[in-house]
Amino acid sequence: MLKEFKKFALRGNMIDLAVGIIIGGAFTSIVNSLVNDIVMPVLSIFTKKIDFTNLFLSLDGENYDTLEAAKAAGASTINYGAFLTGVLNFLIMAFVVFLLVRWINKLKKPEPTPPSTTKSCPFCYTDINIKASKCPNCTADIEA
Repeated sequence: MLKEFKKFALRGNMIDLAVGIIIGGAFTSIVNSLVNDIVMPVLSIFTKKIDFTNLFLSLDGENYDTLEAAKAAGASTINYGAFLTGVLNFLIMAFVVFLLVRWINKLKKPEPTPPSTTKSCPFCYTDINIKASKCPNCTADIEA
């Protein structure tokens, strides 16, 4: 059972997935910083300095100045500002990943196609060696 688990865990796909998850976790913190420290302050200039973290609805009917005040009072809240920030994080992350994959694909050079080693018999359409002068299937003479 240990050998079987080792074979499973050391498959190429498993290790690639683990590396992807680790890099994704690190990448998430970078994107969160980009959104919270750069994009949101710029966006708040155009939205009359609305603080997205304090956009919430109180479910108890009371009016609270900040989300912290509502939480301190024990009120249930719908934090749609945090949701908007999460959506913005996702859109920025998806766009950056798209640009990264696009850039990597441009760096890759297409592999040259190897020269063909077979040709098709004009009579029976069997694949034969490119150097053959007679088809082994139908015994027809093949022009070079």
